Amino acid sequence: MSDDLGARGFGDDARVVDVDADALERSAEAALRPSTLDEFVGQRVVREQLDLVLRAASARGATADHVLLSGPPGLGKTTLAMIVAAEMGATLRVSSGPAIQHAGDLAAILSSLDEGDVLFLDEIHRLARPAEEMLYLAMEDFRVDVVVGKGAGATSIPLTLPPFTVVGATTRAGLLPAPLRDRFGFTAHLDFYEPHELHAIVERSAGRLGFPVHGEAAAEIAARSRGTPRIANRLLRRVRDWAEVHGAGHGDLDAAREALTVYEVDQRGLDRLDRAVLGALCTRFGGGPVGLSTLAVSVGEEAETVETVAEPFLVREGLMSRSPRGRVATADAWAHLGLQPPADAVAGEQSRRLFD
Repeated sequence: MSDDLGARGFGDDARVVDVDADALERSAEAALRPSTLDEFVGQRVVREQLDLVLRAASARGATADHVLLSGPPGLGKTTLAMIVAAEMGATLRVSSGPAIQHAGDLAAILSSLDEGDVLFLDEIHRLARPAEEMLYLAMEDFRVDVVVGKGAGATSIPLTLPPFTVVGATTRAGLLPAPLRDRFGFTAHLDFYEPHELHAIVERSAGRLGFPVHGEAAAEIAARSRGTPRIANRLLRRVRDWAEVHGAGHGDLDAAREALTVYEVDQRGLDRLDRAVLGALCTRFGGGPVGLSTLAVSVGEEAETVETVAEPFLVREGLMSRSPRGRVATADAWAHLGLQPPADAVAGEQSRRLFD
């Protein structure tokens, strides 16, 4: 048996090869990312505003103002951070709030920056408080105070930093303290994408993948992508997989529908978890209201997963509502599942709408 087959895991003499699946997924996403603002599809207002900030900074020969990007996951915050660095001809340094638990961690990162560098801090709202307070001074005055020693013998040594740009990204802008938010010269909120924008993204990504996709198939993928480019690109890759294994090697409408059926993504973009939550809400709890933790246990998931992954989309689609007493299924949810709502559920929803 050849070494190649052994490395692939066939035969008794197979070797174990470590493959980082997450790294492969990230590299596939990175290949589809736009590299300039001109290539970036959607978020027209944000693009125009950011383009003005970067052009003005370049004309002055200065570093760009600090940038804060907020919005749900998968809308392009990381991509925009990369574009900021590329447009300014700067080096991008990447870290995240959860990775910086001490002021010393941040001090080490800041002290390694060169003039003009772009520091991207993902999930910036999760910075530890000591690091957050150090970041205030660094962003405003480009210096940090490094404390050497402990107790009465401790000494504060000021360290001057070269001018740099912080690009912060957060999915929960409300958790950012006002002093930190106010230090960003440009703030932007990214909204979900329109179907025609996702259609353009799917066609562009298909071209980069070398995978021919028909207009109807691109529209079908876009319609099921929950307004999110990351999901659109992921579904496109799954359609490509199906077409290469079971189809004719190109993305027509039948291939798109068959592939998305295999991966349990329905016509409105609901996946297995979404339908499980709605199904439990309607069939086990009569449409609600029901508490989040009870609903999560009923579908075998953590409450945080239901709250952050499924619930925002279901609420945005008008399939679920939140009340002081718990989660409630709407009439649209019953219809989507092909179920007949009980009379008391219909009356309850009409009453809630009357007083909303």
